[in-house]
Order: sequence, then C-alpha cells, then structure tokens
Amino acid sequence: MAWAATSPADKERFICIYPAYLNNKKTIAEGRRIPMDKAIENPTSTEIQDVCAAVGLNVLVEKNKLYPREWNRDVQYRGRVRVQLKLEDGNPCLPQFPTRKSVMLYAAETIPKLKTRTQKTGGSDQNLQPGEGGKKGKGKKKK
Repeated sequence: MAWAATSPADKERFICIYPAYLNNKKTIAEGRRIPMDKAIENPTSTEIQDVCAAVGLNVLVEKNKLYPREWNRDVQYRGRVRVQLKLEDGNPCLPQFPTRKSVMLYAAETIPKLKTRTQKTGGSDQNLQPGEGGKKGKGKKKK
C-alpha cells in the first residue's frame, strides 16, 4: 500500500479526469462515466480545466496524456486533467465536491455554458447557400 504513505495533497494523488469520461459520443465500454443525458459533446481538457479552476479547485493539465481506450490520436482528444479532491487531512477541498463523480457531473453541467461553447453554436452556417457548391455525380448519358 504505497499510496497510504503519501498524502492526498500530493500531485500524484489528484484524481484524473479524461474528456472521454464526459463525452456523450462514447459508450460506457468506450469510457464514459456519467449518464448519457448529463454528458456533453466532445469536451476538451482545457474546458474541464477552466470550469474546475473557476470554482476554486486545484487543477493540473497534462496535455500529452491520452486516454488508453481512445483510438483516435487527434490533438482534440488528448489531455488529462488532474484535480485535487482532498486536503492533507483527508477532508474534501470543497464540501460540494466530495467524490470524483460530483466533479465530473459539475464539469459536464457547466461546460455548455462557457463562452467558447455558446459562440460556436450561434449561426455557423452563414456562408452556405442552398443549391450551391458540390460536384454533380456522373450519371448515364441519355441517348
């Protein structure tokens, strides 16, 4: 029991949150850890860091880490967030976050309210005109 000798305030003892834990595109087998109705679409490690730091949790981001079950190696899916859950004496840092699941649910609830998320969803298809663009497929010639 090597972990018993280390204090909960050590950086190695911070909980890990991968974006896959909160992703509604993933199944439980692929790594989602919260209910589908509370999960969000493609969260990033920086978004998780932003909401956790804003509420007052001690946060570290490890950009080059990749979730082991993640088959896609894109930069978008990289990153791991470490959050300090407990103080030196073993009590929670913040009383509203006693468990790792409470931190994940809070992050999934708050990320859609971020400015970066609300600006992306607003009218991004302005340049597309109906019936414009695209190459017509080849068909049989009429005789």
